[in-house]
Amino acid sequence: MKKTKYRWIVHVLFVLYMGVLFRFTILRDGFHFKNFMKYGTLNLSLFTAYVPFVRNHIWGRFLYLFGGNIAAFIPFGAYLGYRGKKITVTVIFGFLLSFFIESMQYVWGVGISEIDDLILNTFGVLVGVVAVKIIEKNFFKKKR
Repeated sequence: MKKTKYRWIVHVLFVLYMGVLFRFTILRDGFHFKNFMKYGTLNLSLFTAYVPFVRNHIWGRFLYLFGGNIAAFIPFGAYLGYRGKKITVTVIFGFLLSFFIESMQYVWGVGISEIDDLILNTFGVLVGVVAVKIIEKNFFKKKR
């Protein structure tokens, strides 16, 4: 990773990204301190929530939920990849972040805590870190 005088911008953007991520996942409408330990909804069935959207050809909602869960975590993987973390380490951190978010959604009673989200979020982290590694390898490393 090349050091530049503007590298701090990437770190500031990451902090802002994390704030937005927590705002949309945990600190969303319905979040209130009085709801602590009220418990939300837990869905451990793999991808069953998407079936009605596919059956009824509601592709916009399907893409919003399915693709949104992936896209929301791509920046996390990209940032850790940019910071030089290995792919496996980044994916583990991404899984743990997603698990934390899903747990907090359940504990605070906001949203639905789903195993699907955990899988798709972790996949998003993988996409982000792999993209950064490919870009670094092909565009920023000196060829031998």
